[in-house]
Amino acid sequence: MKTLALALISAAALTTPALAQSAGDMTLGLGLGFAQPKDDNGIVAGGTTEIGSNTRPTITFEYFIRDNIGLEVLAALPFKHDIKIGGAKVGTTKHLPPTVSVNYHFPTGGALKPFIGAGINYTTFFEDRSPLGDLKIDNSWGLAAHLGVDYAISEKGALRMDLRYLDIDSDVKLNGAKVGRVEVDPLVAGVAYVVKF
Repeated sequence: MKTLALALISAAALTTPALAQSAGDMTLGLGLGFAQPKDDNGIVAGGTTEIGSNTRPTITFEYFIRDNIGLEVLAALPFKHDIKIGGAKVGTTKHLPPTVSVNYHFPTGGALKPFIGAGINYTTFFEDRSPLGDLKIDNSWGLAAHLGVDYAISEKGALRMDLRYLDIDSDVKLNGAKVGRVEVDPLVAGVAYVVKF
């Protein structure tokens, strides 16, 4: 009997709570997102364009429309990127990438719960600046893909690691004339604390 009691106590001590997601649940996530645009972002003004990476705070809100299926909105503080053509810096821009996704959270029953999702992204560029003249990068609509994993640390909280792909393609204008098109198409790696309420 003593052995059984010790086994049950040990098992309870080793058990990590699972973050269950049922229809009607909501979660809020606060974290950081590292946006890494793809290599070779297109041709602008006759030169190969490179757009730099940036890390910013992010926030997510997810509402579970069914068990394990959530409708999620991603927002962030503005990302700022250097723009280079042929290796020389020619400007900077800021953008906001609000993204709406439908995520499926695999019901593992344990502390680790992977998920996968897809959705749509709207990216608005602003404060486009260049010493070459009046720079303007058009806003963009595109598809988004999402995958990640939550690790439950309590019944209400979890640590999240995720990766997103955002399809961002925009025309570039200088002094009102189109000079090319950029394909930013970043991967966004994120870490966050997620709380259910």
